[in-house]
Amino acid sequence: MIEIVTTKGTITITLYDETPRHKENFLKLIQDGTYVHTLFHRVINNFMIQAGDPDSKNAPAGKSLGVGDVGYTIPAEIVYPTYYHKRGALCAARQGDQVNPERNSSGCQFYIVTGTTYSPEMMLGMEQQRNQRKVKTCFDQLVKEQMKNIYKMRKANDQAGLEELQNHLIELAEVRANATPDFTFTPEQMTTYTNIGGTPHLDGEYTVFGEVVDGMDIVNAIQAVETDKNDRPKEDIRILEVKEV
Repeated sequence: MIEIVTTKGTITITLYDETPRHKENFLKLIQDGTYVHTLFHRVINNFMIQAGDPDSKNAPAGKSLGVGDVGYTIPAEIVYPTYYHKRGALCAARQGDQVNPERNSSGCQFYIVTGTTYSPEMMLGMEQQRNQRKVKTCFDQLVKEQMKNIYKMRKANDQAGLEELQNHLIELAEVRANATPDFTFTPEQMTTYTNIGGTPHLDGEYTVFGEVVDGMDIVNAIQAVETDKNDRPKEDIRILEVKEV
């Protein structure tokens, strides 16, 4: 067990053995004292609380935070659907798919899910939206794979070649999408999200590497604080200590 002692109280978490790289890294950062005096720098009510930015230790009031790191990333360990974004899930932050298609995790920043509950109808709607996006997701990936050719055609002002390539990539994207199983929530997820809550729209896209086992009242207290336009709490909420117990 790990205790995160904050200025609002103590949050106790457990780390999953099935995400060994994230577990090992988190324990290393604890021993190094990386998290001591850092802030919960991004807080969104009914969504999550985020911490772990080294730049937040001595940040003046109002400074925008969230880009600090430890100089490395961690390969994704997305163990889905075993671990998902239920309320209390401990997850690794990361850069977006546009610059990070492998979904590698930040070396230090993490978030704890608060989320909200959803009706069964809303859950089914999310499934449909995810599945409708499959073709676009596949097309975007194919475009990235063809960027050298695309730049070359643009430089040569080869509009006919660009149009032909685009049509070809659309056809390939449809084939890839049709070969990919539809996204569906498991019965356990449906029950959890409709009764306990979470952030199901993030499932399968970020590494979930632990969960809160005690102290969700503290998490809730943190998520309820007033924040500025950058979602930084106006009152500094600081991590005082992180320790194994």
